[in-house]
Amino acid sequence: MSADLSGANWFKSSRSQGGKECVEAAFLDGDMVGVRDSKNPTGPALIFTPREWDAFTAGIQRGELDQA
Repeated sequence: MSADLSGANWFKSSRSQGGKECVEAAFLDGDMVGVRDSKNPTGPALIFTPREWDAFTAGIQRGELDQA
């Protein structure tokens, strides 16, 4: 999936420590959500549909992505 990220307003979590090792997100046109690595702002970004984003964040909250 491709999206125009040139006008994206990227932000970090309010819980971020302010370092460079953060994940940034942006709300995009068409209700899409972009996610990127703050260390590489010109690099690739993941693009989620609203449904995918909801499933992803719900999985995080349930601990489904925790490493053992």
